[in-house]
Amino acid sequence: QVQLVESGGGLVQPGGSLRLSCAASGFTFSNYVMSWYRQAPGKERELVARITSTGGNTNYADSVKGRFTISRDNGKNTVYLQMNSLKPEDTAVYSCNAWRPRGLNIPYDYWGQGTQVTVSS
Repeated sequence: QVQLVESGGGLVQPGGSLRLSCAASGFTFSNYVMSWYRQAPGKERELVARITSTGGNTNYADSVKGRFTISRDNGKNTVYLQMNSLKPEDTAVYSCNAWRPRGLNIPYDYWGQGTQVTVSS
């Protein structure tokens, strides 16, 4: 059974930091591209950060570059999102995603339930 379980969200003041974790099980984690997405109320879901299966390449949304860092530990089947210098506009539900192509078939695509991040004074 595939599971992605996020943790680490909460309430933080502007300028503060949080570290999100996403623990994976039920699939071969090291074969998957891992991403963090977020969705704020009334807005579409957006990609925040992505990391390749080996961790060798990352990319970020322009709005978080220089503030957020995605990383992974394939030995622990976990992906992380370190969020620094948080702003009120970072408030959203953050979800992790696991993705792997499957030839001409629909890719493997798994989602966690999400964790709430609220940035407010």
